[in-house]
Amino acid sequence: MSEPQGSDGTTQRLPVIEKETDPVPVVHDGDGKGGRFWSARRVPAGIVAVLVLVGAGALLYDVTAVRAKRPAAHWRRELARQLAQRPLDDTWVLVGAGVAAALGLWLIVLALTPGLRQVLPMRRTHADVRAGLQRAAAAMVLRDRAMEVSGVQSVRVRTSRTKADVRAVSHFRELDDVRADLDSVLTDAITGLGLARPPVLSVHVVRPRGKG
Repeated sequence: MSEPQGSDGTTQRLPVIEKETDPVPVVHDGDGKGGRFWSARRVPAGIVAVLVLVGAGALLYDVTAVRAKRPAAHWRRELARQLAQRPLDDTWVLVGAGVAAALGLWLIVLALTPGLRQVLPMRRTHADVRAGLQRAAAAMVLRDRAMEVSGVQSVRVRTSRTKADVRAVSHFRELDDVRADLDSVLTDAITGLGLARPPVLSVHVVRPRGKG
């Protein structure tokens, strides 16, 4: 591409226009750690909604029927009679109370815990972006990196929210050397995953069965 020439035949350089770009917003809340992702809890919420709807609908229908000068439903009369006659220490009363308490405790636990234990939150470096990594995917990455270490025959990796357990089988080289290389390689691999809370690495190296 030729440069434009002036009236006297000399070549003139075009001015360069620098475009100013806005800096990418970065999260500065502490060290960028994000909390776990919250599950939508669609199944428990749907079950509770259906039960409440059915119970409230049946009770409302029966109350409306009584207001319309009709006798109360048999189930409501029987329930009232059982509640009036059975003592508090009756076996069925205790069983019903225990089931209701267990269901209530289960709902409270679901409401107060995030769920999605299989998703590991990643570090937040942008204000409007949250990312997560499946535990199975993290284990696969660590396994692939471990297989690159010389002397490693097979690897089994289990990841949790707090720990990465690596068990490798080495068919040659000294076990201490293989373990040291695995520690170095996998530590870099865990850092490269960009997790908000990197799991603690635990490496175990053994010989194949039948070999000393």
